[in-house]
Amino acid sequence: MAELTNPERRMLRAMKNRLESWSLEEILETCDWSDQAVAVSAGHGLSNHGYVKMSETSVTDVILGEEGEKAASSGLLEARLWDFIQSNPDATMRDISSNFERHEAGPGVGLLKGLGIEIQGGSFTCDDPESVTSAISERTEFIKSPSLESPLYSHFKSRKNLVEMVEVVTRTWKVTKSGMNIPDEDLEEVVRIAEITPELLQTDTWKDAQFRPYDVSLEANMPRSGRSHPMQALIERIRSIFLEMGFSELVEDYVQTAGWNMDALFIPQDHPAREMQDTFYLDNPKQINIDPKTLADWKAIHEYGGDTESTGWGGEFSEEVSQKGLLRTHTTVNTIQYLAQNPSEPCRVFAIDRVFRKERIDRTHLPEFHQIEGIIMEPGANLGMLVSTLKTFYAKMGYPEVRVRPAYFPYTEPSLEVEVKWRGKWLELGGAGIFRPEVTEPLGIKDPVCAWGMGLERLAMLVLGLDDIRQLYISDLEWLRNQPIL
Repeated sequence: MAELTNPERRMLRAMKNRLESWSLEEILETCDWSDQAVAVSAGHGLSNHGYVKMSETSVTDVILGEEGEKAASSGLLEARLWDFIQSNPDATMRDISSNFERHEAGPGVGLLKGLGIEIQGGSFTCDDPESVTSAISERTEFIKSPSLESPLYSHFKSRKNLVEMVEVVTRTWKVTKSGMNIPDEDLEEVVRIAEITPELLQTDTWKDAQFRPYDVSLEANMPRSGRSHPMQALIERIRSIFLEMGFSELVEDYVQTAGWNMDALFIPQDHPAREMQDTFYLDNPKQINIDPKTLADWKAIHEYGGDTESTGWGGEFSEEVSQKGLLRTHTTVNTIQYLAQNPSEPCRVFAIDRVFRKERIDRTHLPEFHQIEGIIMEPGANLGMLVSTLKTFYAKMGYPEVRVRPAYFPYTEPSLEVEVKWRGKWLELGGAGIFRPEVTEPLGIKDPVCAWGMGLERLAMLVLGLDDIRQLYISDLEWLRNQPIL
C-alpha cells in the first residue's frame, strides 16, 4: 500500500462506509474538519494513489472585491456623498473636501457628475434628484447581492476593486475498488514527527517514533510574491510626495471639448496641434455644448484680446470648432475647469492621469500616456514659488540638481522648461509658467496661477534606466520581477 498521510487515512476510512459520491461539505462534516484545504489536499492525494475518483465542475461567478466589501458595510462612495449633499443643501466642494478623505472627494464628485449632478459656482445642483436617488439605490442593491446577469455588472467592473469575477470549482469524490480493498487497520492514524527539535533528542522517545518521509531529491519551488507594476508604484510614489507637500488630487473625465482643451488656454484655433493629425476628435459625442457666455468671452479674447490689453490672435473665432468633442491632449484641461468653478478660492491641486495624442509608436512616443499636472493659485503666487515647488518635488524624487531655462507656451508668461541632472547630463522633463491674463481673466480669476506639467513615462524611463518607452507596457514577467521596488 502507498504511504498515506493522516488526513488521507481519515478521509478514505470515512468514504469506505458509502459507495456513492461525496461532496466537500459531507467530507468536512464526516471527518470533523473545518479547513477546506485539508479535505481537498487529502482528496488529491487519494486520487493520485488511485483510491478515489475525483470529479470537478466549475462555474463563473462574481464576488465583492476589497473596496466592494467596504462599500457593503459602510455604503458606496456616491451614496455617502449624495446623503451628505441632501443633508446639507448648501454644501460646496470645500465642504466635501473637509468631510471626506482626499482620495474620495475627487472620484466621488466624478461619480455624481455621471448621475447628472452639476457643480455651479462651487455648489451642487441637480435637475432630477429622484433619478439620482433611484440610481444609487439600484447600485446599493447590486453591492448587497452582486450578479453577472445584472446590467450594473459592467459599471462596477470598471471601478477598481469593487467586484471580482471568480471561477467556483465544485469537487466530488467516490471511492474506487482499490480503495475499498484497503483494510481498516491500515488506515489507523499515527503520530508522525515532521521536525527534529532539541527537546525531542533529549529523550529516547524518538527511537520508537514514526517520522514523516521527505524526498530530498525533489526540487523546491521558489515562492513568487505579488508586487505593483513599476508604473503604478511610481504613480503612488509621486502621489504621496504631492500629498506630503499639501496638494489635493484632481480626477476628471477623458472626454472634453476643444474649447476647454485649447481655447481656454489661449491656443489659437489654427494652431497645428489642433489638426486631426495630432488630436483624437470624436464622432460620439461630436459636439458638446458650452455655456454661451464662456464662448463669447473666449471669442473676444482670441479675436482682439477682450479687456486684457492683449491684441488676441486676430481672425474669426469659431464657436462650432470650440464645441468639438475630443480625447484630452493634456490634463491642464481639467485643472483650468476646476479653476473656472472655483475662481476665487486659493488652491493647490495636482493630477496624474492619462492623455491622448496622435503619435506614431516608437522608442520615445506613445498615443496614450500619462501626464503629471499641478497648479498653485493664491495671492502672491510667483515664479520663485513655482521654481521652489518643482525643486522640492524633484529632490524628494531623488534628483537634487534642478535648473530652469526660458521657454514659450501659448498659455503661460513667463514660461520655463525644467531640467534635472542625470548621469552627468541635463534632461528636460516638463514645462511650467504662470497663466497669462488671456487665460485667467475670462474665468474671473484674480490671483496669479502657477502651473506645470510633465510626462510620467519620461520620468519613469529616467527612474528605471530605460531607453525605450515601450518597455513600460510589455508583459515581460522576468523584467518586471527584476525591477527595483520604488
